[in-house]
Amino acid sequence: MTTLKPEISQPETRLPTAEMEPKAAPRNFTRWLSTTNHKDIGLMYLALGSLFFFLGGVEALVMRLQLARPGNTLLTGTTYNEFFTLHGTTMIFLAVMPMLLGFSNYLLPLQIGAKDMAFPRLNAFGFWLSALGGLTLYLSLLEGPPSAGWFAYAPLSERPFSMSLGVDFWAVALLLTGTGTTLTAINIIVTATRYRAVGMGFWRMPLFAWMVYVNAFMIVFAFPALNAALIMLEVDRVLSGHFFSHGGSALLWQHYFWFFGHPEVYIMVLPAWGIISEVIPVFSRKPIFGYEFVAGSTVAIAVLSFAVYAHHMFAVGFARPVNLAFAASTMLIAVPTGIKVMNWVATLWKGSIRFTVPMLYALAFLIQFTFGGVTGVSFAVLPIDWQVTDTYYVVAHFHYVLMGGSLFALLSGLHFYYPKMTGRMLSESVGKFAFWMITLGFNGVFLVQHALGLMGMPRRVYTYPDLPGWGALNMFSTFSAFVLGLGLLLTLINLVVSFKLGRVAGNNPWQAWTLDWLTTSPPPKENFTMLPPIRSSRPLWDLTHPEDQDHKRPQRHDKQGQGHIRAEERGHDQ
Repeated sequence: MTTLKPEISQPETRLPTAEMEPKAAPRNFTRWLSTTNHKDIGLMYLALGSLFFFLGGVEALVMRLQLARPGNTLLTGTTYNEFFTLHGTTMIFLAVMPMLLGFSNYLLPLQIGAKDMAFPRLNAFGFWLSALGGLTLYLSLLEGPPSAGWFAYAPLSERPFSMSLGVDFWAVALLLTGTGTTLTAINIIVTATRYRAVGMGFWRMPLFAWMVYVNAFMIVFAFPALNAALIMLEVDRVLSGHFFSHGGSALLWQHYFWFFGHPEVYIMVLPAWGIISEVIPVFSRKPIFGYEFVAGSTVAIAVLSFAVYAHHMFAVGFARPVNLAFAASTMLIAVPTGIKVMNWVATLWKGSIRFTVPMLYALAFLIQFTFGGVTGVSFAVLPIDWQVTDTYYVVAHFHYVLMGGSLFALLSGLHFYYPKMTGRMLSESVGKFAFWMITLGFNGVFLVQHALGLMGMPRRVYTYPDLPGWGALNMFSTFSAFVLGLGLLLTLINLVVSFKLGRVAGNNPWQAWTLDWLTTSPPPKENFTMLPPIRSSRPLWDLTHPEDQDHKRPQRHDKQGQGHIRAEERGHDQ
C-alpha cells in the first residue's frame, strides 16, 4: 500500500469526489453465505442484531401488557418467566452484542488503514457461530423455552426445577455465541496490533478503535468464565454432576456468572462510548478534549470491571470485609467513567454544535447514561443496596445504562455511519421525529420504575397487588413502551426508504477527520489504494490543513448549510 504525498490536496491528485453515485449492491445474495470481507460481516452482524432486537422488543411489549394493571391474567406465571428469560438473553447476547460487533467489524480496519481483518475466515466463522447460537435459543420453543431467567441462577436452572430442555438449549446457545464472540475479539486484537497503517501508533488510533481494542481483551478474559459455568451446568443437568446442586454450591454459579456478567456490562458499553467519542467532536467541530485521558481511562475501566462483580451479590451473606472491598471498588470504577463524561462535556463546551440526528442521540446518551451511572453508584452503599435489591429500582438502573446508554449510542452511530455504509443520507426530519418518540418513550418507561422500586415493587414478578400508585405508574410505563416501539419502527422505515430514495451522501458528508471517511461511500472491497501521512488522530484534518499541525485553527459553522467548515475549505471534500 502506497502513501499519499502531502500534495494530495491538489486537484490533480484528489481522491474520488463526494458527488459520485453509490455503487449498486451485487444482485447475487448467495455471496453473503460465503463472504469473508469485514464490511459484509459487519453489516450481517448489524442485521442479525436488528432481527433479534425486534424479537426482544416484542417480548418486552408483551410483558409490559401483562404488567399494565394489577392482577392481570394475559400471561401465566410460567409463560411470563419464559418471555422474561428470552427477552433478557436476546437483548444482551443476540441484539446489543452483535450490533456492537457489527460496528467493530465494519469500522476498525477502515479507521486504522487496513484492508481487512487479520483472519477473514475466522471472522466469518465467529459470525456464523453467533447466528447459530441465536437460532438454537429460539429452537427451544419446540421443546419449551427456558424459564429460569437470563441469569439462570442455580438451583432454579438445575434439572429438578427446570425439567424441560429449555435450559439446555439456552446453555448451548450461549456457548455458541460466546465462542463466536471470543473468536471475533481475538481477531480484533491481532488486527489492531499488527495491521495499523504506517504512522498510526496506539496514541493516534481513533477513540472508537481504541475502545474496541480494549473491549476485545475484556471479552477474551470474561467469556471463558461464562463458558466454563455453562459446561458445568450441563454436566449437572445431563450427567448428574455436583457443581451447583446435589451437594454442590449454588453460590458458585453466581461467582462464575457475575465474574462474566459485570465486565459484560462494560463490554456492551465500551464500543458505544467509542461511537460517542467520534460523534461529539465532529458535531462540536473540536478535537476530543483530553484524548489521552479518554483512552487511558478505558484501560482503567477494563481492569476494574473484574474487581467489582460481587456488588451483584451483597445480599448473599458475604463477610463484612468482603462487602466493604467490593463497595470500595464499585465507587472507584466511577472515577474513570466520570473522566469520560467530563471529557465529552468539555468537548461540547464552546463548540460550534450542530444538532443533527446523530448528535441528538449522543446528547441523550450523555444525559441518560450519566443518570444511570449515578443510580449505579448508589448500589455501592450497602444499606441502599439491601433495601432496593430485587426491586424495580434495579430494573430502571440497568436499562438506563444499557438502553439509555448502549442503545442510544448505537442509534447515534447508525445515523452517523449510514451514509458511509450505503452512500445515502437518512431523512433528518423523520430521524428527529423518531428521536423524540424514542427518547420520551424510553424515559417514560423507566424513569417511573425508580419510584416503583423505592415503593417496594419487586422485579421478576408477573403480577402484583393493587397498592397505591403501583397500577397507575405501571400503566404509564406500558403506554410509554409502545411510544418507544413506534419510534423504533419509524427509524426502521427511515433506514429502508433512504436506502433507495435518500440523498447521495458523498465520501465525507459530516466533514469528519478519521480515515474511514477518506474512502468512497460505500467503501471499495480493499478499502484503500493510497493513504495520507498519519501525524495525529485526525489525519484528514492534517491532509487538508498541513499548516495547522497543532490543530489550533479556529472552526465555525458555515451559515450556508454546507456543514461545520470554513467556506474556503468546501473544495477539499475528502
